Amino acid sequence: MAEGKFISYLRVSTAKQGRSGLGLEAQREAILQYLNGGGWQLLAEHVEIESGKHDDRPQLQAALDDCRRRGATLLIAKLDRLSRDAHFLLGLQKSNVDFVAVDMPQANFLTVGVLALLAQQEREAISARTKAALAAAKARGQKLGKPENLTQVARLTGAAQASKARTAKADDFAARIRPLVTECLQELGTLTAVAQRLNADGVLTARGKTGSWTARAVKNLLER
Repeated sequence: MAEGKFISYLRVSTAKQGRSGLGLEAQREAILQYLNGGGWQLLAEHVEIESGKHDDRPQLQAALDDCRRRGATLLIAKLDRLSRDAHFLLGLQKSNVDFVAVDMPQANFLTVGVLALLAQQEREAISARTKAALAAAKARGQKLGKPENLTQVARLTGAAQASKARTAKADDFAARIRPLVTECLQELGTLTAVAQRLNADGVLTARGKTGSWTARAVKNLLER
């Protein structure tokens, strides 16, 4: 049975999955099944909505910081889903934070180190194959697509989708951090004091930065 303090980290690849709960609910269910029974505390949940193609993992960093600050163990629902993500694995290995992967409970820092090397090798192989395929297509005289060749409708559609994704990500961050900010405001009384507390505690902003909270940023978050 699980014992101790835990902080969970979940990740889905798209804002649509984040809004619908697709993928997230299965991960939450796996975590709850793991924690079933025992003297445990699930202190917080950090949700990442980010494509595996990108290395930016602000919520992973926030979860690791939270674990260090509160003496908790990081709980991951599906390590195998992230096993090709070299940035995630290396961050986990170097964090010095204890972790448990529900689907791979035998995993340890050595395991994730090996997985990280394999993931990096696979990424490099995919990149090499993609470049070779593009070069071959160009040699055959095939015209490759360029952003400037997109229609106006396509450009506007792409911009709108990117804006929706950013908004969804910001809304998700605000929903998760708002209870903490509200609690601090009730205790401290002013937005400036709340910003100072968040900076002192190393709480990350939506952009994944520490020490960057301001009274205006706190106000904007509470009003989302």
